[in-house]
Amino acid sequence: MTQKNNPLHGITLEKVLVELVEHYGWNELGARINIRCFNDDPSIKSSLKFLRKTEWARTKVESLYLDMHR
Repeated sequence: MTQKNNPLHGITLEKVLVELVEHYGWNELGARINIRCFNDDPSIKSSLKFLRKTEWARTKVESLYLDMHR
């Protein structure tokens, strides 16, 4: 089954997060999406763990990533 209408198809959550951190930095990312893993001792590993378990937060991160690339 192909996902031609999914702009995130083939892009890992880790790649999304790394690009957001490189573009915005942890402080700005935490201001835009107020979640603890971005504001208290942030790391890629802890953020990925949280985002994989929390769909609403992952949706916000993916939306910000898509907005960044528009």
